[in-house]
Amino acid sequence: MNHAAHEAKHVEHRAHVSHIGHEALFRRRFWVCLLLSVPVLVFSEAIQRFLGYRFEPFPGSIWITPIFAIIIFFYGGLPFLRMAVPELHNRQPGMMTLISLAITVSFVYSLATLFLPASVPFFWELVTLIDIMLLGHWLEMRSVRQASGALDELAKLMPDTAERIRSDGSTEEVQASQLREGDLVLVRPGASFPVDGRVEEGESDVNEAMITGESRPVAKAPGDMVIAGTINGSGSLRVRVTAAGDKTALAGIMRLVEQAQQSKSRTQILADRAAGWLFYIALGVATITAVAWSVAIGLDVQVVERVATVLVIACPHALGLAIPLVVAITTALGANNGILIRDRLALEMAREIDTVILDKTGTLTKGEFGVVGITTADGWDKDRALALAAAVEGDSEHTIAKGIRRTAEARNLELPPVSGFEALKGRGVRAKRNGHIVYVGGPRLLEMLNLDLPEGLARFAAEASGKGQSVVYLIEDGQAIAALALADVIRPESREAIDKLHKMGVEIAMLTGDSEAVARAVAQELGIEQYFAEVLPEHKEQKVAQLQQQGKRVAMVGDGVNDAPALVRADVGIAIGGGTDVAIESAGIILVKSNPLDVVKVLNLSRATYRKMVQNLIWATGYNIVALPLAAGVLAPVGILFSPALGALFMSLSTVIVALNAQLLRRVDLAM
Repeated sequence: MNHAAHEAKHVEHRAHVSHIGHEALFRRRFWVCLLLSVPVLVFSEAIQRFLGYRFEPFPGSIWITPIFAIIIFFYGGLPFLRMAVPELHNRQPGMMTLISLAITVSFVYSLATLFLPASVPFFWELVTLIDIMLLGHWLEMRSVRQASGALDELAKLMPDTAERIRSDGSTEEVQASQLREGDLVLVRPGASFPVDGRVEEGESDVNEAMITGESRPVAKAPGDMVIAGTINGSGSLRVRVTAAGDKTALAGIMRLVEQAQQSKSRTQILADRAAGWLFYIALGVATITAVAWSVAIGLDVQVVERVATVLVIACPHALGLAIPLVVAITTALGANNGILIRDRLALEMAREIDTVILDKTGTLTKGEFGVVGITTADGWDKDRALALAAAVEGDSEHTIAKGIRRTAEARNLELPPVSGFEALKGRGVRAKRNGHIVYVGGPRLLEMLNLDLPEGLARFAAEASGKGQSVVYLIEDGQAIAALALADVIRPESREAIDKLHKMGVEIAMLTGDSEAVARAVAQELGIEQYFAEVLPEHKEQKVAQLQQQGKRVAMVGDGVNDAPALVRADVGIAIGGGTDVAIESAGIILVKSNPLDVVKVLNLSRATYRKMVQNLIWATGYNIVALPLAAGVLAPVGILFSPALGALFMSLSTVIVALNAQLLRRVDLAM
């Protein structure tokens, strides 16, 4: 088994009293105990009277009910008794202690009735109580396992074997765990990538949805990076290994998911304390119930029934499940949306955020040049001018040249044929088209050619320069025919993200090391009310502290490397672009994609999670406030009494309601 899959299995082994690893045990014991309960119920005198039938006694028939009940107690009740031991050992009594106390009181009293005259045994109530408890635990653990399946699903993404390419070009099948950095592997169409790596040969579209949340396949060509666990499309790729085993992005993601499932929020700590308090409250109510009923009717089976019912119905099952199930679902939901929760407290704090600081380059912008504006002389349209400029820049490796070509490609423009490409150092480039000499370059090119710009192009260039944009000119046969403004291209989703954050009542601030003009232009275009320009990486932390001193709850969104001090200083640190480096210690939340819309998802996930936690806590505690007096028998004067089995049923019902309410989290649209 590869290392990533082994880690997923190890999580299950370490599960504590939430019983994630015991689902099969409780399922099996439930069915066995249910079958063994049939004779107990059939031969119970109380059941016979209730259903109006009677079995004539025969030799040994009196022992059928107690013998089967004893078997059920030790077979079905033993898991609860065992799990109560660590609670008592740690002096933290909880739900297992309450369940054990309830079934033990019922069992001991029922045994005593066998030797006490005129006493009514309690066996049928005991076995049905154990049956319902087993069923409730089985269903609970099934819900938690399904919600916590993120690690298992991630582990399944990793192939066990890989095709390693030998030095002579032949391939050999090896275990994925044997691959090392620098190896060359062949990934066939439809196969999963066993490692992180760089494409050396081939082209294909790769499905990265399971890692990044990106719904569309991503085109890969030589030089592009691929992530372990993603699925190759229709092309065959040769990939140079850059990370394998527990160093891959997927293994890192799995570690973060595991940490998130194990970390506790403040709400979880509160629920744990409430469960402990409930144990002592239940003991107090049970004691008062025993005394009150004994005084009223004397010590008989009804007193034991009342005490057992109080102990059963007070079991903090729903309270114990209220938060862990929400945590498990939240973790899985976040991972499916490219949100990796490293610290539960960070996610819980995110709901209180009122100011988000966004790094500009690579977050709000693509971090790459592109054409953001064009103007042309009379007789030329913009697409024609852009296509010609891209053709002339075809052989140039300059950042501006790449930006022009990238923009033309995005617009699907057909480039005219050119020849005679020549780079003019420090000035631009030159080429020929149909006998015409065409130049592309900046102000120094105009100086070299001794050209004056037409009024329209000059005005456009002045406005673009005022925004901190770079301007290049397209010149043909000594005439300036177009001016192109280039800048770091704003992501198309940035405007939507800012609008949604504003609708959520969140203020936005932008941090950048760029000039005042560039920062002002981007902020104005996106509707950002506050920005900090010309900020060095080591000074970003000061800007976060500045906003916090104004009483703001601040989330910092950065790359997790240069922004590490600011991420730590912020109330919530969100590292963006963690698809290939998820082990970022400075952030509580990591976004796999560099998509500002995912910040909206984080805040919505935090708010939805908190709502579900509060709803579940209100239900779980409110249920006990109402149920405990009923179990004690406050409505006995009007003929309403809860039996222990009915108490167990109500307790299980409350657990089911909490579980169903938590599952509704899956329906939340995080992008809204």
